[in-house]
Amino acid sequence: MTKENFKQAIVEAHQRLEKLLQLASLAMEQSIESDYPIELLQQAIAEISISLEELHQQNEELIATRHLVEAERQRYYDLFNFAPDGYLVTDGAGIIQEANHAAANLLNVRQSYLIGKPIAVYVHQTERQKFRQIMLQLQQQGQVKREELRIYHNEGSLDFPAELTAIAVEDNQGKTGNLRWLFRDISDRHQTQQKIREQAALLDITTDAMIVQDLHNQILFWNQGAEKMYGWQVQEAEGNNAWELLSQETSPLLSEALKTVLERGMWQGELRKFTKNGDELIIASRWTLMLDAAGLPKSILILDTDITEKKQLETQLLRSQRLESLGTLASGIAHDLNNILTPIMGISQLLPLKYPYLDDLSLQMLNILESNAKRGSDLVRQILSFTRGSEKQTTIVQVSQVIEDIKQIVQQTFPKFIDINVDITPDIGVVFGDSTELHQVLTNLAINARDAMPNGGQLCISATKVLIDQNYARMHIGATVNSYVKITVTDTGVGINSEIIDRIFDPFFTTKGVGKGTGLGLSILMGIVNSYGGFVEVASQVGIGTKFQVYLPNQEGSTSQVVDEVKLSTGQGELILVVDDEVAITEITKTTLEIYNYRVLTAQNGIEALALYTQHQDEIRLVLMDIMMPSINGKTAIRTLQTINPQVPIVAMSGLATAEALVQTTGVAIQGFLAKPFSTEQLLNFVQKIFS
Repeated sequence: MTKENFKQAIVEAHQRLEKLLQLASLAMEQSIESDYPIELLQQAIAEISISLEELHQQNEELIATRHLVEAERQRYYDLFNFAPDGYLVTDGAGIIQEANHAAANLLNVRQSYLIGKPIAVYVHQTERQKFRQIMLQLQQQGQVKREELRIYHNEGSLDFPAELTAIAVEDNQGKTGNLRWLFRDISDRHQTQQKIREQAALLDITTDAMIVQDLHNQILFWNQGAEKMYGWQVQEAEGNNAWELLSQETSPLLSEALKTVLERGMWQGELRKFTKNGDELIIASRWTLMLDAAGLPKSILILDTDITEKKQLETQLLRSQRLESLGTLASGIAHDLNNILTPIMGISQLLPLKYPYLDDLSLQMLNILESNAKRGSDLVRQILSFTRGSEKQTTIVQVSQVIEDIKQIVQQTFPKFIDINVDITPDIGVVFGDSTELHQVLTNLAINARDAMPNGGQLCISATKVLIDQNYARMHIGATVNSYVKITVTDTGVGINSEIIDRIFDPFFTTKGVGKGTGLGLSILMGIVNSYGGFVEVASQVGIGTKFQVYLPNQEGSTSQVVDEVKLSTGQGELILVVDDEVAITEITKTTLEIYNYRVLTAQNGIEALALYTQHQDEIRLVLMDIMMPSINGKTAIRTLQTINPQVPIVAMSGLATAEALVQTTGVAIQGFLAKPFSTEQLLNFVQKIFS
């Protein structure tokens, strides 16, 4: 029953009682004349009964209402006391009037102890000024929200950060009656925030790029690692489309990655992304699907690692391994080819000596035979030049002179619609190597440039001296901290496709038509440069052109070596033992030496050689021994001969590369090495050196 209903019931009861009094007075006046007063009395009694019944009902309703009020009061008291946050009621000056159990527990005192105490005594001294500002704000604005204060009491036994919310309640006169305070311990929140800050610091320290994007590729988070890797600042990146920011064109791999991460929850693989400056990076990317509280896809966490440098080193290593494998195969083939070419070259040079009256046509044919044999020998030498230790005549080479020689050649032989520019820095220094090989390196690059410009263009050859530092050397296999001569050959031709640029140094790989290239030029170039301790870089763009940079170690303060030629002369009848499993070689060598007044014994294997030497030990002045032979190889035969006679002069012969053949004779004392195929002049000069 409401207050208004209760008042209305009291008024109605009074009205009934007044009516009863009127009826009673009337009955007394008319009681003598009739029976009417009895009826009036009965009516009055009935009205009184109704009024009493209504009053009883209203009393019951009042009792029920009182019980409800008491229950609500108890419910409020329970909520007040057992709320998880501390609750205080103070007067306008901050004196505590009420406090719940949570407040007492947080402040570590009895609930009754708080009553009458100033709330300020529980505020840390360093924040008392802040508390006074909060009190002033409450009086002026009526409330404060989510302020942080440091709670401190009992000499530090109580010390924790609290979040404070308060309101001012006005009295009947509109003035501040009391203040109601709600506060909670936020120590756990601070610890969590500290962990988050530490984790955020770790995210910024890492060199990896960490990116969070929504399901529509919009960037939500961009750490400092991403800034350093891609060059975009966080304010430039966040809110933008990741695919548009980091990719020059939409890659099918990106779509596949997005599909996979949505289906399986994760994806990892390699992607090509671009920096703000347009540099292409090879990225190892890991994608993880992030879910919301309902378990639905919310965003994608991406962790990117730059593996560009690693991939470059892997490519160079694989290239070196391929060259090494093919070099081993080529070395064996070259041995057989040199054994074939040796008698051909020997016969072509021997016949004019044996038959001095040959007609011009026969001499011309022999010259062609000798020329082609030498070309075959040069081809074998080129094949071996990218393997281990091909024979070369190393001297101090003036790089500027080599470039000038190449300039003259290309100006005389290249089409006139190709412009040729040469730029050589003064005092670029010298390199230690084979002049012929360096000519070959530049010739190969110039010819490739010419072939790349069928409709004309510009060929530039430049040379300068550079110093390679440690950071640069670390990224390039074969490079060391040193002074280098850098030779740059640039063309404005068709360029090289990025899909095949890593294969251009492979032997026999060529993009030229049939009959227009052997595929050996760049592989030989790489072998020559590597043998000098140098390295090669190439950059190309289709439709723009190609640039090759050859780095060769600079030799400071070196002087040219002078090689004196030994004139041919005839022998004095000295006996020479020639040992080779190739009959053609032994016969041609024997005939050549005999023409120049030497005596010769021949053997086809080590056993025959040992038998002949034993028989003619006192007469044999020199042994020419092939290294690669069946039964007893050359190395074993040489050691046996030296056991018989430690003073016997021995010259090793082989169709292998010089360095490789010397490995075969390691630990064996020999007087020299004669590489096949050798000319008559080389053979006779070598023999003369031994006997001189």
